[in-house]
Amino acid sequence: MAKILFVDDESNIRRLVGYDLKTAGYDYVLCENGKQAYEAASKDVFDVIVIDWMMPLMSGIELVGQLRKDGNEAVLVMLTAKDEEENLLEAFEAGVDDYVTKPFSSRELMARIAAHLRRTTQKQTKTLKFGQVIMDLTRREVTINEKRSELTKKEFELLEYFVKNPNVVLSRDTILNEIWNFDYDGDTRIVDVHIFKLRAKLHDSNVTIRSSRGIGYILEETA
Repeated sequence: MAKILFVDDESNIRRLVGYDLKTAGYDYVLCENGKQAYEAASKDVFDVIVIDWMMPLMSGIELVGQLRKDGNEAVLVMLTAKDEEENLLEAFEAGVDDYVTKPFSSRELMARIAAHLRRTTQKQTKTLKFGQVIMDLTRREVTINEKRSELTKKEFELLEYFVKNPNVVLSRDTILNEIWNFDYDGDTRIVDVHIFKLRAKLHDSNVTIRSSRGIGYILEETA
């Protein structure tokens, strides 16, 4: 049974999400502030942690940073009314895997949780190579131009998808459906943000992710 940690300082939201988590059959813990959530995550192992950004005692972004610093490998989903591009960048830089804006549909949140859980159970055991990029899917390690590169969970999955589909233009919608594995009702900035960060890490290699105007992105080897 998957275990979910949900933290939000609004009691009505906790009550609603708690009901849906129970209905979905998850083992779950509800917390009302960041400090309480950090203590819970330090004592137990959770598959998915849903975190409100604006909370007392410890903000969501502080909680995410501390969890990643501690080596917590749970899927982290940020829940917030902040939706500017700089907010997205800050959240993903801190280590979140997904981003849900308020007001949100509890049904959509459940779909996203289920999608992330499906992906974590579909791990493969092999090595992929494209140009100077080598991916060990078993150990989730990436070497770029003979140097070890630290990728976030979503960056790793995105690069894996590109390496499995080299020299093919992939639309933003296709990438969303494959990597986030749900019907996304918002815009596609979540893809652009991850591409931007991944390009920077590929900068010193003979591999690049090129934009195809009006369509999407393509992974290619450079001369």
